[in-house]
Amino acid sequence: MRIAVNALFMLPGEVGGTEIYLRSLVAAMEEAGADLRVITNLETGPLGRHPVVARVHARNRPARIVFEQVSLPGLLGDADVLLNPGFTAPLLTRTPQVTVFHDLQHRRHPEYFRWFDLPAWRALLWAAARRSRRLIADSPATRDDLLHFYPFLLADQVDVAPLGVDQAFFDLRSRRQPANFLLCPSTTHPHKNHPLLLRTFSRLLAEQPGLKLVLTGVRGFAQAEVERQVEELGLTGAVELPGWLPREELHELFRTACALVYPSRFEGFGIPVAEALAAGLPVACSDIEPLRTVAAGAAHLFSPDDSDAMLCAMRTALSAPPPAAPAHLTWDATARRTLESLERAVRAE
Repeated sequence: MRIAVNALFMLPGEVGGTEIYLRSLVAAMEEAGADLRVITNLETGPLGRHPVVARVHARNRPARIVFEQVSLPGLLGDADVLLNPGFTAPLLTRTPQVTVFHDLQHRRHPEYFRWFDLPAWRALLWAAARRSRRLIADSPATRDDLLHFYPFLLADQVDVAPLGVDQAFFDLRSRRQPANFLLCPSTTHPHKNHPLLLRTFSRLLAEQPGLKLVLTGVRGFAQAEVERQVEELGLTGAVELPGWLPREELHELFRTACALVYPSRFEGFGIPVAEALAAGLPVACSDIEPLRTVAAGAAHLFSPDDSDAMLCAMRTALSAPPPAAPAHLTWDATARRTLESLERAVRAE
């Protein structure tokens, strides 16, 4: 089975968890023997063993979308199937397609989107769901959303392929040396709930002077608000905002953090929670799906709207023993389920 991969959406250091997903999935699929033709953009450059670098800049989103619709079909060659791992899909190709939906936030929480972005999100994702032979969801929660918001889909058209955790995080368990800081790896988008986290951390800091909070991740739409709140709460010396970090630097933070806090109001999966559990890092996270399922009873849960509950969970996590590791969440398993979905799409011809 010859597989083309539509990686035109990728912007290194700017798309958060979907970059981790794409790079890890490609590596695991090729390790499993898959014949991939990964089509990327000028910012990303070559990816995989048989790369194709398209002459388009992904940072120019309108140009990238037009290229995807008009020119991508001509780059598919003799592919038996096209995998779209980033929500959108070309409409004018006869090649069977499988599209990955990481979440349906634009339907569940449109208030978190800029007004001028929302119509494009609605149209492009609806079209991708309609045009694709099969869909893949990161979690059962996202699968349920797909079937709810796109009632034209049949239940057996949507597969679930939970995301994996790099082996490097599991390897950290035996090398943990906790220091006096909490870690929150999360893009500064509004739904990530940084304002309530900062107010709650300010209360915790009054109880435990010297404690720090490290907020890593892509600088998102709420970055200016987060920076302003850090200053207004007098947390400048206690909160660090290093932005998106190379994986090696992030591994070191997971190795040395005393706990991870993840207060998001909405998620499609929640890779940082799984990574923290794999590393043996105590976790305090929102009591929402799919985080509840990912944590599988190994995290300290709180309502993302309740500062008192968040404070209590953070206190508990700071003194908790290492949690159980999610041994079932591997990229090999994600690759296997993805390949099974692609094979179903090809057989359906």
